[in-house]
Amino acid sequence: MVSKVISAGLSGIEGLKVACECDLSGGLPSFDLVGLPDASVKEARDRVRAAIKNCGYEFPMRRITVNLAPADLRKEGPLYDLPIFLGIMAASRQLPQPQPWQAFVGELSLDGMLRPVNGVLPMALAARAAGVRELYVPRENAGEAAVAEGLAVYAVQHASQIVGHLRGETPLAPQSAAPYRCEEEQGPDFADVMGQENVKRALEIAAAGSHHVLMIGPPGSGKSMMARRLPSILPDMSYEEALETTKIFSVAGMLEKGRPMITRRPFRAPHHTVSAAGLSGGGRTPRPGEISLAHNGVLFLDELPEFHRDALEILRQPLEDGMVTISRVAGTVSYPSRFMLVCAMNPCKCGYYGHPSGKCTCSEQSVRRYMQKISGPLLDRIDLHVEVPSVSYEHLSRRTPAESSAQIRKRVNAARKIQAERFQHDGGVHCNAQLKPEQMARYCKPDEQGEALLEAAFHAMGMTARSYDRVLKVARTIADLAGSGQICAPHIAEAIQFRSLDREQRG
Repeated sequence: MVSKVISAGLSGIEGLKVACECDLSGGLPSFDLVGLPDASVKEARDRVRAAIKNCGYEFPMRRITVNLAPADLRKEGPLYDLPIFLGIMAASRQLPQPQPWQAFVGELSLDGMLRPVNGVLPMALAARAAGVRELYVPRENAGEAAVAEGLAVYAVQHASQIVGHLRGETPLAPQSAAPYRCEEEQGPDFADVMGQENVKRALEIAAAGSHHVLMIGPPGSGKSMMARRLPSILPDMSYEEALETTKIFSVAGMLEKGRPMITRRPFRAPHHTVSAAGLSGGGRTPRPGEISLAHNGVLFLDELPEFHRDALEILRQPLEDGMVTISRVAGTVSYPSRFMLVCAMNPCKCGYYGHPSGKCTCSEQSVRRYMQKISGPLLDRIDLHVEVPSVSYEHLSRRTPAESSAQIRKRVNAARKIQAERFQHDGGVHCNAQLKPEQMARYCKPDEQGEALLEAAFHAMGMTARSYDRVLKVARTIADLAGSGQICAPHIAEAIQFRSLDREQRG
């Protein structure tokens, strides 16, 4: 007899429908798994056999063939244990045939308990799109699966519970989904930062338009301190952004227990020893890297020149395309990687070049060599270059609190609201940093004085076409923060002043 149980699988961060077909026939007892299973799927034979016996059911001593369709896509992970278990039970007539609108996902322990698996949210979304109405998952994954609206999700702790439910003996109740609510950031506050008003202004602009920013200054000037306070002023996540970010963390197995959905923008700060594969993603079976885990959030690279050159150059294409494609023997996958890049670095190897104390011992050649560790094409992709001077004693000794993150965040959210209304008919564009050339022609046209100023700066600073576009996008964000529909000369001037490295390289 042949049985068919619907399950799901993963390809990158996208789910797909998988049918688990089970056939029992005569001949010597055997248990074969086909359909491009990997090693962890093949090991399901032993887990399922033990689970059926230890749950008190009869394991059929027949020739068992299980096919995971479609057979041309590689199946990975232990998530097919449960559908294989149910397929054998149904084929041996110990269980009614599950309906085609029911889907099952889960890893089995040897005693029949269900263990959680990764990637349940994208699988739930794929199952819903394929016409599935009921999804059965391990109890720990139920909250995550329930995020997929319009799907009845059943939390299962033991395989015998599903058997009783399908037999009509002990019905299970579906899991209810919690309503989406953007979570407030509880991290450190900008009120702790004394002085550095120009840098805080640059970070406010970066947050309002999702622009990339590079901070250059001596040790102890507060670069890392301000970068780690950036999440406190980032705009609220939309439901669509939260859903996409959660899918990445789900596939990576990094969702926190009790938090089925990512409701705060991620902040990733890898160490400078990270490899190129650690940033972009990879492994024998490609998994998301740091740049994908920072999707819709911030990727902070402290001590930028200390990162391996090949790791930094990996960033160039994702910064432009918002996507990273990883090719390995096991296949090719693409992960979204539209993040906000925030970098910090010293101006020279000793760190004190230009410091008022005169402590720097580096030669001009040494300073140039240190700066050249960052390639021109990468610097060209960074919108804001900010010089971070040492903090004066007057600022440090001041007892009046600085402007809080909550006050800055109000302005950032107001600017993002303007952008959301402006781009509501432009599919795929959510903020100024994502503008395409044809959209820039509509939304980033400066007034006559601004045009003249930009032309003069273009020739004086030797701007590239890319840096020209970056200045216009930043000016558009500055105008949004000011509540201006028109980009004016002051907005252009402020955007130009945040291209300090263009000025230095020209000089």
